[in-house]
Amino acid sequence: MPAKIQSEAELFKGELWVFGYGSLMWRPGFTFTEQVPARLIGEHRALCVYSFVHRGTPEKPGLVLGLDRGGACRGIAFRVAEQHRTATVAYLRAREQVTSVYREVVRSVWLENEPRQRVSALVYVVDRGHVQYAGRLSLAEQLRHVQQGHGQSGANRDYVIATVKAIEAEGFRDRPLHQLALMLHNETPQHR
Repeated sequence: MPAKIQSEAELFKGELWVFGYGSLMWRPGFTFTEQVPARLIGEHRALCVYSFVHRGTPEKPGLVLGLDRGGACRGIAFRVAEQHRTATVAYLRAREQVTSVYREVVRSVWLENEPRQRVSALVYVVDRGHVQYAGRLSLAEQLRHVQQGHGQSGANRDYVIATVKAIEAEGFRDRPLHQLALMLHNETPQHR
């Protein structure tokens, strides 16, 4: 069971690690001192969140990533110096908690560096009880939402492709996302 953050005080002591598995991998948006490939056990990356703000609207929802129960997820752990901790947490809350579809938790993350150390990291996991939780969608449903999605942060298609590029840059693959990206690359541009 993920450890819930007990208090604000606990978030503002010492350095901070943040685990990125989606757009944080390619657009963290905060100051960090180090980034290390990392693995989170117990949750997997999935296009399981309807986007009503960043990559879609309530009328035409896009689809973004969330950490959902089971499996493991490879991503990037960012180390944030103590003096940037408060600003980083505030930034992440403004970015990730727009509609409260994610739960802010502290989880153990394994760094894939030479010592293979384990650190406690701030992680945003999907709230399965939230109205934006999409659950497991078919590839065809994912494609339809990604094709239609466009929000404050741009086209949903660009989000998926940028995430796949970031995953490839780290030297691994995410089969379902790669399959969707291939479909997006191969589609005929539609006139709107």
